[in-house]
Amino acid sequence: DIVRGRDLYRRDKGKRDKLEDKLKEVFGKIHSEVMKTSGRNRQTLQKRYKDDTPDFLKLREDWWTANRETVWKAITCKADASSAYFRTTCDSGDKKGPSQANKYCRCNDDQPGRDKPNTDPPTYFDYVPQFLR
Repeated sequence: DIVRGRDLYRRDKGKRDKLEDKLKEVFGKIHSEVMKTSGRNRQTLQKRYKDDTPDFLKLREDWWTANRETVWKAITCKADASSAYFRTTCDSGDKKGPSQANKYCRCNDDQPGRDKPNTDPPTYFDYVPQFLR
């Protein structure tokens, strides 16, 4: 939510504004580099992001789509075996339906450094309002 510019954090407006300014600075640098891009995707990228200032929301959304899996791994890489994700997200195939992800906060006992297929982060959280998570 924060990266995509849709954070509902309202407790401390000063901190929120400071974070938003920092994100604008970071994505501003990325935007500059993208606009200098050469190669076959140059025109497509420049057309897509030409009017994406000052908040860079399209770029932020695209960055999140491209990097969500890496961010998920970074968040869960130090989670120990007793960690549990609080939503039912894994279906073990035992006909009991979805179960709670546990063991490193990932399905199928996936561990950092030993990635298993089909253990991506649950994507539906991107569209659930923060206060419901």
